[in-house]
Amino acid sequence: MAPVLPGGGVLPFPPVGSGSTAGRTLQESTYSPRPAPKRLHENSPNVVIVLIDDAGPGLPSTFGGEVTTATLDRICGEGVSYNRFHTTAMCSPTRASLLTGRNHHEIGNGQIAELANDWDGYAGKIPRSSATVAEVLKQYGYATSAFGKWHNTPAEETTAAGPFDNWPTGLGFEYFYGFLAGEASQYEPNLVRNTTVVAPPKTPEEGYHLSEDLADDAISWLHRHKAFNADKPFFMYWASGCLHGPHHIMKEWADKYAGKFDDGWDAYRQRVFERAKDKGWIPQDCELTPRDDAMAAWDDIPEDEKPFQRRLMEVAAGYAEHVDVQVGRIADELEALGYADNTLFFYIWGDNGSSGEGQNGTIAELLAQNGIPTTVRQHIDALDELGGLDVLGSPLVDNQYHAAWAWAGSTPYKGMKLLASHLGGTRNPMAVRWPAKVTAEAAPRDVFLHCNDVVPTIYDVVGIEPPRVVNGEPQMPLAGASFARTLADRNAPGGKKTQYFEVMGSRGIYHDGWMASARGPRLPWVPGQPPGIATWTPDNDTWELYHLDEDWSQAHDLADQMPEKLAQMREMFMVEAARNAVLPIGGGLWVPVYHPELRIAPPYTEWDFSGDTVRMPEFCAPALGNKNNVVTIDADIPANANGVLYALGAAAGGLTLYLDEGYLCYEYNLFILSRTKIRTADKVPPGRATITVTTQYAEPRPAGPLDVTVARDGETIAAGQVPISAPLLFTANDCLDIGTCLGSPVSLDYRERAPFPFEGRIHRVHVAYT
Repeated sequence: MAPVLPGGGVLPFPPVGSGSTAGRTLQESTYSPRPAPKRLHENSPNVVIVLIDDAGPGLPSTFGGEVTTATLDRICGEGVSYNRFHTTAMCSPTRASLLTGRNHHEIGNGQIAELANDWDGYAGKIPRSSATVAEVLKQYGYATSAFGKWHNTPAEETTAAGPFDNWPTGLGFEYFYGFLAGEASQYEPNLVRNTTVVAPPKTPEEGYHLSEDLADDAISWLHRHKAFNADKPFFMYWASGCLHGPHHIMKEWADKYAGKFDDGWDAYRQRVFERAKDKGWIPQDCELTPRDDAMAAWDDIPEDEKPFQRRLMEVAAGYAEHVDVQVGRIADELEALGYADNTLFFYIWGDNGSSGEGQNGTIAELLAQNGIPTTVRQHIDALDELGGLDVLGSPLVDNQYHAAWAWAGSTPYKGMKLLASHLGGTRNPMAVRWPAKVTAEAAPRDVFLHCNDVVPTIYDVVGIEPPRVVNGEPQMPLAGASFARTLADRNAPGGKKTQYFEVMGSRGIYHDGWMASARGPRLPWVPGQPPGIATWTPDNDTWELYHLDEDWSQAHDLADQMPEKLAQMREMFMVEAARNAVLPIGGGLWVPVYHPELRIAPPYTEWDFSGDTVRMPEFCAPALGNKNNVVTIDADIPANANGVLYALGAAAGGLTLYLDEGYLCYEYNLFILSRTKIRTADKVPPGRATITVTTQYAEPRPAGPLDVTVARDGETIAAGQVPISAPLLFTANDCLDIGTCLGSPVSLDYRERAPFPFEGRIHRVHVAYT
């Protein structure tokens, strides 16, 4: 929309030379400074991107759902909305694509960073040949900031020691506050400011919540910008951790929705479908797609389990409304500071569809990732011991709703997160507001867009030529296409005619109003690995064909009626797959299915820690809960000592060794459902001592029982067996701490005393795999 600014093909711009001429003396020298060239047009807009996590189109009241989203209402009402905007169906891939304007595989983000492998499309790092929009805008003179969930740094690079090249501050953001992993406790997160690990400013008891903290910090950054950088435009990327699990929200927010979901997900879906039509969000001829045979109907849920399933959705709804309110606080501050009129504000409701990773409803959502089978009754019984349904949403649990609520939240579509084949996984609402240039219009625009189209649109609006070289690195072409002209004219061309989709073998290809899809080897709502997945080949998948211009929701499969059209579309998918490093098809399954031993893990088998080592992310820490190992602690122990010697994990899963009034205690917390506690019969005598904890598999199999022996100066003082172990990991974002338990307390026995620092002195901790 803006004229192209000159000289931007190669970044950074050359430095401005001195206009002065040095003579022999000051009197003989001349001073004639050269003004710095203007790199931007007058009144270049500020740019804000808000990205909500794991949220489907059937949730917001703005589009017919029953979660109150007043801020989304406001942005739509003051701007324009898009009802055919698309993501990749997965976290890291969407974020990498959104921030670079490229397809996710061609920049090595074919799956989440934690599952990186050696195939080019799945390497887990954004290459320097794909500069982020933040890097480019910064070179032109924008101030840049990012807040919240990042999830585009390799897991092995997330310790306080770096390297920091792939952290936000290494990829164009001058300021970052948030978390690097794919999820975090909303009450006790492991946070980073720039490249420094920091503690949350308050405790849960003092009213802390991550969404509020992220809004607070973004507002503070805006204040600093106004004070120190008022002549610069800014780019802000605010990426909430909500609605990703765990679903954490204060009780009063969940209580707003008490009783509103009592009739279940099937009835909810029907209501939302009709209301979405009434609001004009979906066409009148759109059809509501049926529930998959592998997903439970609401009537299939036993009556004594329904209160649990209802409350899970009430908590999720309160969680979602709460984050929308925080977005509203940022929008209000933009208004108060005088920025709103010339700010291009993107509000994207979801980096993928709603998540079914809670499967049958859970109080510890990483159970599914660990492949540990459970029953709903086990969850309810464990919840009863903690205080009943009111505990859902609290720091004591990591709850996430039943996958059928995610399906309902994806109304009217068939899919959800992790299904790149169907629109419930890839179609997310987007609203755009820019009062200075864009006239508000209620009816949504239906141009087919993808998240990789956002960066070219920003460049078009600002007048930036996509650079050919950035910091010495030749740049790959943008995959996206600008839709800037559609902001002002709904009938203007925008986006592109062809876009592929692929995540974990689920795939699709869109071209000029048609879409061909193959669901792939697994359904996210079905627990465990599908039978035969180890021998799965994409050649045996069933493909479907839809004419989206006439079939909004993929309700009518035309594959049998139009085999030639389907063959053409499948061939087009293979061309796009080859061009974008998608091959091998299903490459994202390489690690979790075929080679779980290749999961991201530290390269060491032995560690030496000082007594003050804290906040070591679990992905980078020794695997104390699922490897044969010996932990040796050299410590001065006071009489009747208290405090944590070490803790790995969080309240929803982890292990810890601590002293309680002189008694040495070990606890293995298997995702709240089972707690193995080993305690010495006698108090540990005061003085310097060597404490060893030996962990050995009793049976050499994943999740197999562990024999744990605790000794003092070589003499066994306690022993026991952990009946089931966590084969993968306890948390996505919590850590190993020595001498204290920062973050989320592993054991309920010291939760009220957390962080429960050790009262003595730890000289050294040695860990070795055996």
